[in-house]
Amino acid sequence: MQVPERFSNLPEYAFPRLRALLDHHAPGGEVVAMTIGEPRHEMPAFLADVLQAHTHLFAKYPVNEGIPELLEAISDWLARRYGVTVPQAQIMALNGTREGLFNAALALCPEHKNGQRPVILTPNPFYQVYAVAALAVAAEPVFVPATAETGYLPDYAALSPDLLDRVAIAYVCSPSNPQGAVADAAYWRDLIALADKHDFRIFADECYSEIYRNTPPPGALEVAADMGADPERVLSFHSLSKRSNLPGLRSGFVAGGPDSIRRIRQLRAYAGAPLPEPLQHVAAAAWMDEAHVDRSRALYQQKYALANRVFANVPGYQAPEGGFFLWLPVADGEEAARRLWRETGIRVLPGAYLAREQDGQNPGQGFVRVAMVTPIDEIQDALIRLRDCLYR
Repeated sequence: MQVPERFSNLPEYAFPRLRALLDHHAPGGEVVAMTIGEPRHEMPAFLADVLQAHTHLFAKYPVNEGIPELLEAISDWLARRYGVTVPQAQIMALNGTREGLFNAALALCPEHKNGQRPVILTPNPFYQVYAVAALAVAAEPVFVPATAETGYLPDYAALSPDLLDRVAIAYVCSPSNPQGAVADAAYWRDLIALADKHDFRIFADECYSEIYRNTPPPGALEVAADMGADPERVLSFHSLSKRSNLPGLRSGFVAGGPDSIRRIRQLRAYAGAPLPEPLQHVAAAAWMDEAHVDRSRALYQQKYALANRVFANVPGYQAPEGGFFLWLPVADGEEAARRLWRETGIRVLPGAYLAREQDGQNPGQGFVRVAMVTPIDEIQDALIRLRDCLYR
């Protein structure tokens, strides 16, 4: 039987690939998992009562685009956080942001751009759903290096005008996964101007926006509003997974121009899986509260300071500006991950698993990604063991 060829060249996903690399070796010490970005800080305690009060709604089909209470809570949060006014009709609740990052491409990427095959731009390394979305809509994925030379953000303006004229969508993650780089207001302004010139949409993956050192990262919608940009130019994606330590809730949202959101809602009415209504009430309560976010951020700021002390003398170490990953330089990511596992029991992700080879080189090859999600009282020992194994 025939199968689609468009996904035939996908590499094994990062975590099955990691298991194949490590699991036939015994760990060399107490196991510490620092691979997946699964927050382990305390989730907001008050949410259990919210869920309990709405369990009877599991007996109902959920509202596809989001219940009014949730959309209002998100709209209010966008106003508090970024100073932008986004009506409820321009917000779509998501069953996990990964779903939205994928389905928005299905809803909005045209079959042709200027009479040619469309292009979807992706930073490299990147969150892997971007590439799969491009393949699913028969666009050409173009991987653009996000390395130290570019400030760990993609320099889309360096691409040729002919290529840029074919671009339909450009993904950007800020703070970036895996490097923790933050797109400042100037970066967003330049990218929005580039998108205006070449007529493409920006998909701003801002799921780590509430985990930062000192200054809140500017938002794409905020900068677009200040510029008076076309409201259809930017779509912003956010999540409660990182902000509120609720990865299992599978709740996020996308906000953008009215036509973009209308098209996303229309497609999702046919093919989406809306968040159960009791969980939408939980999500609304989480978006309305900032105290738990402040407490969690303070713990990450302690972890940043700890990492800076532990790796202060490591050549090439660069402290992340946001998010909760360390992007540590090594000679070879796979060999470093294997050695670390066999000698210490610490589990990290080779950087090459998050990137694609370009011109014979993989920009993640010389790195490992370390998720600083373990409790603060455990992470110091783990980071010291990691440093002593890989750098001494």
